[in-house]
Amino acid sequence: MDRFDYVIVGAGSAGCVLTSRLSEDPSTSVCVLEAGPSDWHPYIHLPAGFIKTFHMKSINWAYQQEPGPWTGGRSIYAPRGKTLGGSSSINGHIYNRGQRMDFDTWAQMGNRGWGYADVLPYFKRLEKRVGEGDNTFRGRDGKLTVTTMEWRDPLCEAFMEGAVSLGIPRNPDYNGAKQEGVSYCQRTIDKGLRVSGSTAFLKPAMKRPNVHVHTHAHATEIIFEGKRAVGVRYIKGGRGGTPVEVRANKEVILSGGTYNSPQLLQLSGIGSPDLLGAHGIAVRHALPVGEGLQDHYAPRTVARVKDIKTINELRRGVSLWIEALKWATARRGLLSLSPTMVYCFWHSGESADSSDLQLTFTPASYKEGVQGQLEDEPGMTVASWQQRPESRGYVRIRSNDPFAPPIIQTNYLDAELDRRVIVGGMKLARRLLKSAPLSPYYAYEDFPGPNINTDDEFLAAATERGTTTFHPGCTCRMGPADSSWAVVDDQLRVHGLEGLRVIDASVMPRMISANLNASTMMIADRASDLIRGKTPMEAARIPDAAVA
Repeated sequence: MDRFDYVIVGAGSAGCVLTSRLSEDPSTSVCVLEAGPSDWHPYIHLPAGFIKTFHMKSINWAYQQEPGPWTGGRSIYAPRGKTLGGSSSINGHIYNRGQRMDFDTWAQMGNRGWGYADVLPYFKRLEKRVGEGDNTFRGRDGKLTVTTMEWRDPLCEAFMEGAVSLGIPRNPDYNGAKQEGVSYCQRTIDKGLRVSGSTAFLKPAMKRPNVHVHTHAHATEIIFEGKRAVGVRYIKGGRGGTPVEVRANKEVILSGGTYNSPQLLQLSGIGSPDLLGAHGIAVRHALPVGEGLQDHYAPRTVARVKDIKTINELRRGVSLWIEALKWATARRGLLSLSPTMVYCFWHSGESADSSDLQLTFTPASYKEGVQGQLEDEPGMTVASWQQRPESRGYVRIRSNDPFAPPIIQTNYLDAELDRRVIVGGMKLARRLLKSAPLSPYYAYEDFPGPNINTDDEFLAAATERGTTTFHPGCTCRMGPADSSWAVVDDQLRVHGLEGLRVIDASVMPRMISANLNASTMMIADRASDLIRGKTPMEAARIPDAAVA
């Protein structure tokens, strides 16, 4: 039986950062268990390869959500990375931190040291920002390269001019002093290649002799002695493989993500007594594990395009060969792109104090309103979603079989506020696509369609075709021990147990106004200091006038 100081379950964004930081001490040994394979596949590293990895079950958990009350009876696809780098190896590359108020809200919920001024130094420590940005907010010396989309497309330019015509300003850095505005997206791509948690943090750390990474290692149970976690059982090679145990001298750290971390806790007897009892699992400790799931839900407004080529046509025939040559020789062109090119943050109505909508634009469209397969005819798409949803769902084990996928119920649009904001977002998306600067290229609205005009009709359309934006969080929430909803404390230690932490997007107590990869890495980076007993980085000093 192998022993290490730390056993980390999951080599996703958080696990990669943790491994890098904890292994800086050569006297500390770190073992990482990853259920998937190494990140060798070329589609992982080719930016446009996300179209392929979206459905590749060899490197993707490819989960399905349960039908919800506002999804029209549909089971929505929920991809999650299952390889070194986790979802940072298959995602859309976007780097988006969120708003100051997101993290200040975390602190107000009882989480000391998680306000914006506290976490900003960790965002900066991780980041190597290439391009515009005030150094008050941006890092230049980290390992995670962040660039701005270099592709310049007439449709993207017209969309941004259309936003300006509606009163939405251009913003050169939505990760800087303020988020509101419209701009080309910032991404974790460097020299035409994806920058994942693995390539930025884990692979360099794996050169150290104190780092041990085991792939194809499916964790099945946390080992306890009394109330203390002392190791992990896993199956090498997946179902039917070889049972193995590893022991942790100091801590077991779960970094499996929003779906898999609560699943492993529940399989190990930590969760709702009713749920565990229903599956014949003895209760080790009762906690609201898996409850509180949140995600961003996005209907996508699609317009047909005239008098100009879109990505739909460029990815076929001779055009694709030309684009492939551009990438092979200069790491530029279509194959270097992300699924989203322009980001827009704005208000669903006059009463919103800060931007409660995130909208994305791409000069392309997808079949059946779902990302993953481009349409044949020219199209352009605006996805619009509520930044801070109120609706909450859950993640629960389906059985005591560790290989059975968990039950994922997100309860999209369950809260009335969410329904109001989502309708406001669809109306704004229509106004943007019908703005004067886009009129030379705008043919007609394909979805939801020109006959959709009332709030009820927009809501019905959102119910029919809305999808996840792949930002699940909040299933092992961070908060005080006396709360009814918290699973971990503000040191990310599981309440009531010893030697066990959860460090990934599941610990977010409330959804943030952003994609989650940047903040997940920040959580792991700050947690690495907490684990090592290091003095936290000094809180940032930001003049009030610098942040809107």
